[in-house]
Amino acid sequence: MPVPPRPHLRDIFRLFASVESPREAELLLRDILTPAELADVAERWALVKELHKGTPQREIAAKLGVSISKITRGSRMLQEGSGGFALFLGKGTGRKHTN
Repeated sequence: MPVPPRPHLRDIFRLFASVESPREAELLLRDILTPAELADVAERWALVKELHKGTPQREIAAKLGVSISKITRGSRMLQEGSGGFALFLGKGTGRKHTN
């Protein structure tokens, strides 16, 4: 059975649940994460989207300039994680946007 989240984690979950727009998300993430952390999160999401599309790991590594071990971890989380990746990929947030 999972350990219940600590109160400060619940606060963070509520904080993210209160985001109402991409602009609000950007403002929050740019303040709460360092530039390196934000880049890491963006990289992980990019590789998960590629995995979801069925792109081979070596092709993802070459395209994104990431290690196979990072891709393997992303693949494991996609398959065995809490379901967050699958949920948001299913919502269509994994699709390419044209602006």
